[in-house]
Amino acid sequence: MNTHKVAYSVLDLAVVAQGNSIQETLHRSLAVAKAAEASNYERVWYAEHHNTENVASTATSLLIGYVAENTERIRVGSGGVMLPNHSPLIIAEQFGTLAHLYPNRIDLGLGRAPGTDQATAHAIRADFMQAAQSFPREIEKIETYFSEANKTSNVRAAIAEGTNVPLYILGSSTDSAHLAAATGKPYAFASHFASTYLHQALEIYRQEFKPSEEIDRPYTIAGINVFVADTDEQAEAMFTSLIRLFVSILTGSRESIQAPEPMNQEYAELFQHPRVNQMIKYSFVGSKESVKTQMRQFLNETGVDEVITSTNAYYVEDRIKSVQLFAELMDELNEERMGE
Repeated sequence: MNTHKVAYSVLDLAVVAQGNSIQETLHRSLAVAKAAEASNYERVWYAEHHNTENVASTATSLLIGYVAENTERIRVGSGGVMLPNHSPLIIAEQFGTLAHLYPNRIDLGLGRAPGTDQATAHAIRADFMQAAQSFPREIEKIETYFSEANKTSNVRAAIAEGTNVPLYILGSSTDSAHLAAATGKPYAFASHFASTYLHQALEIYRQEFKPSEEIDRPYTIAGINVFVADTDEQAEAMFTSLIRLFVSILTGSRESIQAPEPMNQEYAELFQHPRVNQMIKYSFVGSKESVKTQMRQFLNETGVDEVITSTNAYYVEDRIKSVQLFAELMDELNEERMGE
């Protein structure tokens, strides 16, 4: 039996539901974060996206500050900042500032992808492709700016020096697994939308991991989609909103999140479509008992140290209820794992 407790967290993409404003979406992200804090979640992360009217987490560091200011204990961070879009110096200054305002609560998750289309990536940073290829070096620059040893350098991010902002490497293929292992960083895999390489990436990371000053053993996080309700039928209806969202992504229509509908054969077939299932295979849907059974198997198969949950439901009340019920079932699973 596994004997380590598995942490659980929230990944909020701040996706705009049909009929909602961006302001309402951001306020609802805070409501979800407060619910997660009350249910003892480890952290809540926000992901950087650009050139889409249906995602409100564009200015990630600002959203992190808003949520951190209005919560008390939960860790708040990026899942992630798409580093090739940015100057490492500016990111260090932003997150160094956040670390001073909210000590020991800020995480910096770093990804290599643009979080947008190629034209927008070029508009953000003309040398994006070069920066993406230099991702390992860009991370080294951030580490340098956070280091107190950089005080003697001609180029400094003084506000970041000596602050406690842990770095996480994010990935959706196997490339970043090698990097996270070589640098001794925690590794988060985006299996909530990219399922194919989850097990392979985790194996690479664990086999190649080299201890660092930050962590002395591998630390893995897996992204999953979670919809928990009082009954299986209610959760399955919530899940139809996510199925429609990903179908719209694949077809290029990129709709807002739509209101839930009863699960039927058409939705079930859409979920099983190879392209849709490849993206949202790791979706855990049902009552608390149903999802607990699903999660028990997933945790045994992956051995991850933490799961970070995405719940793109239409109604914020459903999201909050799912957050609460998932915390309850994870606490029960952790008791089982500890043999209590």
